[in-house]
Amino acid sequence: MKTNHVRAKLKNGEPSIGTWLTLPTPFSARQLAGVGFDWLTVELEHSPTNWETAAQCFLEIAAGGVAPLTRLPWNTGENIKRALDLGAWGVIVPMVNSKAEAEAVVEGARYHPMGNRSVGGQLHAISFGTAPATYYERANDEVLVIVMAEHVRGIENLEEILSVPGIDAVFIGPNDLHKSMGLKPSFESDHPEFVQALEHVRKTAKKYGIAPGIHVADAAAAQRRRAEGFQFIAVASDIGMLLSKGKEVTSALGLGKDQPAAAKY
Repeated sequence: MKTNHVRAKLKNGEPSIGTWLTLPTPFSARQLAGVGFDWLTVELEHSPTNWETAAQCFLEIAAGGVAPLTRLPWNTGENIKRALDLGAWGVIVPMVNSKAEAEAVVEGARYHPMGNRSVGGQLHAISFGTAPATYYERANDEVLVIVMAEHVRGIENLEEILSVPGIDAVFIGPNDLHKSMGLKPSFESDHPEFVQALEHVRKTAKKYGIAPGIHVADAAAAQRRRAEGFQFIAVASDIGMLLSKGKEVTSALGLGKDQPAAAKY
């Protein structure tokens, strides 16, 4: 069975960097699996990707030697079970704002005795290059479980949330976190409440032996966050990089002057 190199890196205190996949196609997923990222996250919360396409993406990403992860539509046992059974090596669960919600994540993502994940399926084993029986024995040691800190309630309850056994990383969603503070959604800001929240997440995660993570807009921001001690770092997204490069080219040619600036996420 393949080792989840991302989980191993995070457990060793090392950084791991990837990006978000919002385009609903396994073709671009397979291409991006060859550029050097540790992991690729198939976006299921804010994209048109369905479960069948996600399953195809997971297998293509794994075949490229990269860890296939997914951000779920919402924190439900059904979503967690389906994503992992379809071949994801880990789940990123949005809006985890309480200890009970964190416990529900672990309950759905881990097999007995750590959780209560249901046994079944074939694609999870294929994704990890093994047989189902081996997968069932080792999945708890390889599947990556990440909760998101993206609301002020989650920041307030972070100690209780991260005390739940079975969580590997906590991932900051800066846009939603800003919005929950009554601020404009943004990857970055100098607002004291936001800056303090990031530091609280980083320190609390380290206290509980959990990897702190964050989404950033570009490579320069990733380098800075890595130097600050963040480990699980997402850089932009496939569509963000596509639009950004396209805008760079058209701007250099004096085209598209009346078009809005390209998004990075």
